[in-house]
Amino acid sequence: MKPLLVLLAVFAVSLLTTKVIHRRFEFALSGRIAMSAMLVFTALAHFVFTKGMSMMLPDFIPYKTLIVYGTGIFEIAAAIGLLIPKFRVIAAWLLIGFFILILPANIYAALNHIDYQKGTFDGYGLSYLWFRIPLQCVFICWTYLSFRKNNSG
Repeated sequence: MKPLLVLLAVFAVSLLTTKVIHRRFEFALSGRIAMSAMLVFTALAHFVFTKGMSMMLPDFIPYKTLIVYGTGIFEIAAAIGLLIPKFRVIAAWLLIGFFILILPANIYAALNHIDYQKGTFDGYGLSYLWFRIPLQCVFICWTYLSFRKNNSG
């Protein structure tokens, strides 16, 4: 829920700011700025809640802590890439792939009631997926719509 709030709040502020600066709404640019802010916010969790995020990966996966740190670094790199015109398209496609690839970790965490912030097994469980799966689709569509060539910004 917090990442969605960050995404929407930054989008609203960016949209109003671009309206003032450019005298028109820059939806794609505001979308990229908002997604970048959200990615930096979620990347921080990889470094603050490393233990809990490591628990989101099944036991058969090695180097869990390294994967958690690596995905946090990836999110920061993607956030930067979305804002640089030369890297925007590749960053967006990699990010879309990333959003698809991390969904199984979220499903695994829900099945095992993992609360990544506490690093415990008393999370929301399967009911969380009713929110998380549509949210993941929102992130994917948001990313796609904010980098298409026919969008301004």
